[in-house]
Amino acid sequence: MNVSHAAFKNHVLDPPVAGVESGGLLSLVSEVRDMYEVELKVRAGHDAVRRRLDEQDAEPVDAVGQTDVYYDAPHRDFAATDEALRIRQEVSLDEAEGREAGFDWSLDEGTTMVTYKGPLVDDSSKTREEFETAVADRGAMEGILDGLGFEPAATVRKRRRRFALSGYTVTLDEVDGLGEFVEVETEVEADDIEAAREGAFGVLDALGLDAADGIRTSYLGLLLDA
Repeated sequence: MNVSHAAFKNHVLDPPVAGVESGGLLSLVSEVRDMYEVELKVRAGHDAVRRRLDEQDAEPVDAVGQTDVYYDAPHRDFAATDEALRIRQEVSLDEAEGREAGFDWSLDEGTTMVTYKGPLVDDSSKTREEFETAVADRGAMEGILDGLGFEPAATVRKRRRRFALSGYTVTLDEVDGLGEFVEVETEVEADDIEAAREGAFGVLDALGLDAADGIRTSYLGLLLDA
């Protein structure tokens, strides 16, 4: 039985605030907390990892296609500050027909999220502070960023298949122009970062992967360097 990916996001989503009409810029209001994304990423072929996931009784979550548009800021250089701002469009590949391969899906489908990622906070993982929320109107969000001087810088497209294992999300990524990767991640508050990172190392080891092969560069950075 599949479980919702929402079960692995620690942001608490409240009902719409009284007086805010449905269909406005933000369809949900997030309770703001200092949450950190603890993530390990390695380049690895998926066939052997899928076998290890089966052996570990990992539970399938979903399969999605994502288009991430990253923005440059008018007031500082995100590449220099190690920050990121993106608009993500996510479509379900479990429900879509004719999408066994490729990265060609419409930005008019699926759900839209806007995400800010802060700088990396350690030298051994991809742990960052992260704020993310759903957006009801992608065009309005693009218009706001454009009006404030933010400009689209690059686009990353990937196919993701996610699994639940030992309290972590294990993601098998196929990235357009880069190939296959595996990510192990969770979201925690600041006091729990170290324990979460050690747990992620353990999950990676259980999948037959070496944390020493970890990649701290984002997919955006890898594509720009390619």
